[in-house]
Amino acid sequence: MKVQKLIRDVLLVEWFRGLSVTFRTMLKKPVTRLYPHVKRQPFPGFRGRQALVRDPDKLKERCIMCLRCKTVCPSNCIIVEVGKDENNARVLKNYSIDATRCIYCGYCVEVCPVNAIVLTEHYEYLGDKRSDLFFTKEKLLSNWDEFLANYPGDAYFNKFWRPPGMPEKMLTPQKRNEKPIEIKKKNEEIA
Repeated sequence: MKVQKLIRDVLLVEWFRGLSVTFRTMLKKPVTRLYPHVKRQPFPGFRGRQALVRDPDKLKERCIMCLRCKTVCPSNCIIVEVGKDENNARVLKNYSIDATRCIYCGYCVEVCPVNAIVLTEHYEYLGDKRSDLFFTKEKLLSNWDEFLANYPGDAYFNKFWRPPGMPEKMLTPQKRNEKPIEIKKKNEEIA
């Protein structure tokens, strides 16, 4: 036993075994992606940049101001202010999300009864200052428009609009009847 260990130590057997692994991998083709040029397609349900869903019929946000998203948010990053218009109807005055505080749990998406908020599959966003990651209502709506413009498919349905494992009778009628949002590309709107 001691003789075998002495032979291994003197002949540096483990050392050469390790080097053989290194030399074998040096000869293989690299697996590195050339990131800015080759972008990885995120999986469905990836939790990326926040957006407010624009209703395609009314061309305004879907939010009904129920405040469930603000209530359920564990990091308190959602700010919702509700006001009244001249007809004394409820109006969404302010809807903001501080992305620096968001933990991307998706609770706001799951709890929304009308699927007004979404965590898009867009993962490339950054800011030079903190205010770049504070999304106002207008910025959240533009995030949605930008996401749809670059979305590869013809229809979009977020995985968290229908939480897996939840019985259908427990979903709100809006969530039960939700159909994928058909995407109209710019060239289709012109024609």
